[in-house]
Amino acid sequence: MDFLAGFAEAFIGLFQEGGKTFVGLVSGILPTLITLITAVNALIKIIGQEKVDGIAKFASKSIFLRYTIMPVASVFFLTNPMAYTMGKFLPEKYKPAFYDSAVSFVHPILGLFPHANPAELFVYMGIAQGIQQLNLPLGQLAIRYFIVGVIVIFIRGVVTEQLTLRMMRKRELA
Repeated sequence: MDFLAGFAEAFIGLFQEGGKTFVGLVSGILPTLITLITAVNALIKIIGQEKVDGIAKFASKSIFLRYTIMPVASVFFLTNPMAYTMGKFLPEKYKPAFYDSAVSFVHPILGLFPHANPAELFVYMGIAQGIQQLNLPLGQLAIRYFIVGVIVIFIRGVVTEQLTLRMMRKRELA
């Protein structure tokens, strides 16, 4: 009987923990995301969908803008995970590469702009702690982290775009 009672308590405890996590999301990030989504959609309505699409179309013509400036601005202004939604303004063939660039930038931006992805700040802080123990300045680390991040997201964007285009062509031939 004790085994069954213990099993039942553990079983319901699992769902209670899930409920606590859900309440944490509802009172934590969800209101922020909903407000941010509402604000971005309102801004798009104010500016005009055609103009926003035009800016994105302009930016999508330049491989440099598409995989550097757009992801950096998206992560800076919209933060993680809202930054990925900016891909909706790009042609379908560029969306996977934009996502790859944006998702790859949520860590390198942290040293200079921790608001962009505060949930993952521990990654940067772990590295920063080692640098501090060596009595080296954190500012230089943050700037190097950012610059290398921009280089990496550009490379990842270009490579992912080429892979995506190749797979799309193969699908058309099949």
